[in-house]
Amino acid sequence: MPVPQIELRDPYTTLPRGGYLVQTSAGYVQFGSPPETIKDTMFLPRSTPQIFVLPNTFFHVNKGISVAELEFPIYYNHFLRKKKTYIVCSHEQRNQLLVVLQESVFGPAEVDLRSEYVNGEHSFGFPDIRKEIAHFRGDRKLEDLVRFVIFKEGKVDINSVTIFQDQNEFRVVDRSWQKETAVPADIGFNIIFDTGERLPEPYQPPLLAITCLGPSHGFDPEENTSGFILWINHKGIMVDPPVNSTEWLRKSNVNPKYIHSIILTHCHADHDAGTFQKILEEGRITIYSTETVMDSFIRKYHALTRIPVRELYSLFDFVPVMIGRSYVINDAEFSFTYALHSIPSLSFQFVYKDQSFVYSSDHLNDPEKFLELYRKGVLTKTRLRDLMEFPWQHKIIYHEAGIPPLHTRIDFLSSLPEDIQKRITVYHIARKDMPPGSLLTLARFGMENTLNVSIQPLRYEKANKLLDVLASIDIFADFPIARAREFINIVKEEFFPRGSLIVAKDTPGDKFFIIMSGNVVVEGMENENVENRSGKRYGTYEYFGEASLILDQPRGANVRAETDVAALTIDKIYFLNFIKGSDLHARFKRLSEIRSTGSWELLEQSRFFRTLTSAQKTQLELIMTRKTFEPGTVLIREDERFENSYIIQSGEVRVEKSGRFLETLGPGDFVGEIFKLQKQTNATYTFTVVSEARLYEIVRQDMIHYIARNPGVYMRLNYVYSAD
Repeated sequence: MPVPQIELRDPYTTLPRGGYLVQTSAGYVQFGSPPETIKDTMFLPRSTPQIFVLPNTFFHVNKGISVAELEFPIYYNHFLRKKKTYIVCSHEQRNQLLVVLQESVFGPAEVDLRSEYVNGEHSFGFPDIRKEIAHFRGDRKLEDLVRFVIFKEGKVDINSVTIFQDQNEFRVVDRSWQKETAVPADIGFNIIFDTGERLPEPYQPPLLAITCLGPSHGFDPEENTSGFILWINHKGIMVDPPVNSTEWLRKSNVNPKYIHSIILTHCHADHDAGTFQKILEEGRITIYSTETVMDSFIRKYHALTRIPVRELYSLFDFVPVMIGRSYVINDAEFSFTYALHSIPSLSFQFVYKDQSFVYSSDHLNDPEKFLELYRKGVLTKTRLRDLMEFPWQHKIIYHEAGIPPLHTRIDFLSSLPEDIQKRITVYHIARKDMPPGSLLTLARFGMENTLNVSIQPLRYEKANKLLDVLASIDIFADFPIARAREFINIVKEEFFPRGSLIVAKDTPGDKFFIIMSGNVVVEGMENENVENRSGKRYGTYEYFGEASLILDQPRGANVRAETDVAALTIDKIYFLNFIKGSDLHARFKRLSEIRSTGSWELLEQSRFFRTLTSAQKTQLELIMTRKTFEPGTVLIREDERFENSYIIQSGEVRVEKSGRFLETLGPGDFVGEIFKLQKQTNATYTFTVVSEARLYEIVRQDMIHYIARNPGVYMRLNYVYSAD
């Protein structure tokens, strides 16, 4: 990925990754700091800015991105330039950033690992983690790294520069240079992410493989920041995903539905930025980490988002791992331990069939340094032995490298026996820092560079694959295991080459289709029914063809293979028998009826729902009931509990608070307060029908169940109604 070339402009420069840069007599002033803008600014003539101004809103919840990512600029200014970073913000923002910086720079203020080791403090390798953190911190305090400059009455002074804060813009008045600059208050972001080569066909995960999401560190402008995916038993586990990893997967022709799990090793920005984003994507994920690391992550993102801690924990499933215990993830046996780093950082290893793997995480791996720290009383005796016995025996070794004292020297890894070096893939290091002629392998980014590992085949491989499909289809998720046997016996595998017509409009419906791999496009829509998804694309683990089977009607649209498509099909007679006795027949019929009212098209245009995936829209339609309301009807009353929420199909709804008008909602808008609905607390606003309106009503329990399965939708609906 080429280094972005920045041409400084007047009155301000828009940085490639987002945010604005103003040249002043006091130095560069940067407004907003989206992830990795350090890579935009570190090679400027006057180096990275020391002065950062935080925007009014510095966390975009829908995208899971902070535009106040100051961790790396602070590191760069302090450790490399020996300078302080000045943060211009409100008093409340200062309190938020203090928590974020405490967790990421110095680690948790209070930490006790006894409950995280099987035998407590008597466990082999148990660390005195407070001494280790204190060693890396030295005598530094946060005030040695940063100085907060607080807006007072909407302005601050830094030397001869005054910065004025307004709702819509900032103004910079430079008395020395006699110039005034207006800067937008809304800070955008543009994640620059090398996408590599797009796969010609959708990716199908193998039994065992490793895909590099980024091979380098947070200061390398030429490569993506480190992270990877473990593909085990046809499913993915993200390890410390970099920012926008899920977006990259889609662009690379990889369906994110294959990934249900994340291993979070620690809470530095280059390791946790993509985790919150993945939480907000389609479906619910499971995060594996220790309570110490997860609590730190939650405190950090609570401070950034102001979302209550309990609500953050409710967005995903958390498996708190213990040191000394094994965990089965995707049928592989994992174990974890703590690496040696400035904040609590997890290393892990796993065994799967005849293969084994170890990942060091961020880790100072240096036997001489271990002995020195033991003599100083930083390391306990068993902690020393544990660190000295790094498991080099594994067949696949992924090890970080970087600048001491926080990281492992590359020359140490190059000094290991040749047979070990040949098994090591190095992460977290720039290409230019790799020694020439090394036996070590530098991680290579991109799906095209996925390391496919030879492994003994699974018994009952075909049955496993079919059961994975069944478990991944939302409508079949609750089917009993006895129905799984029936499913295996009635499905057929069919292949459709790119461009071929899978379903022809106006022909009799004879099959139900589930996509195993590939993408299809629906075209030629005229009638309004369940299959009318004109121009829509569907991918892995999505289905089509149910309407004409349920309603005994001709096909409503053409469905064409956009790529090569592998599908499971069920003949009509077997499909109808398969869903008999369940509520699926009624649900499919209801879905057809609701779609006939134009619900799909409404969701496609809605500012609240248009970014939902096809499966999420379908799940939502299944819980919607259309009703008509007369003018003046109060749907939800301020200071009272309410049981239903609504989506407007036609008409208008007025929003008021304490008798004061806030805004008028129209077609596609969401009516309700998702947090209040979930907690059964009193409404903040009154919602009143202005003119006769058709609304889709959703009862409380259905909506709670829906958002529990789709936490990203919860964030989109967590909307504050306002007159602004």
